Amino acid sequence: MKRIASIAAISTFALLTGCASQNVSQPTAPLNGEVTTDLKADVKVGETITGQSSVNILFGMFKLGGDTQFADGVTYGGGEGGFALGLDPVATAKSAAAFKAVKSSGADLIVAPRYEVSVQDYLVYKAVNVKVTGNKGTVTAIR
Repeated sequence: MKRIASIAAISTFALLTGCASQNVSQPTAPLNGEVTTDLKADVKVGETITGQSSVNILFGMFKLGGDTQFADGVTYGGGEGGFALGLDPVATAKSAAAFKAVKSSGADLIVAPRYEVSVQDYLVYKAVNVKVTGNKGTVTAIR
């Protein structure tokens, strides 16, 4: 009987003490990095170039079809918010349209890009179509 009482006492003590965790938050400042350089590029502006892309989203999280190559190095704000588990379909379509415009024209960059965004939202299905229009930019010299 003493043994059962001591096991019960030890079990009760173990259950009541348990583990505790604390989270102490420190106020932080945003980390903003800035890179500056003295390089200047000469850009030759050419003819008008275009590119278009579309992406389909099912249930707000599953991407159906769409492009697999995207322009990198530019932030494309979609205005739709970052839904679908971090997927922003407008930014994805803008990036793919810019890639297609640059790749098909042989440009180095798009000068003054203008995006036409069309979003059809059918509750469980969303179709995003983007067309980019701008001028062909070719870097002729970097000094």
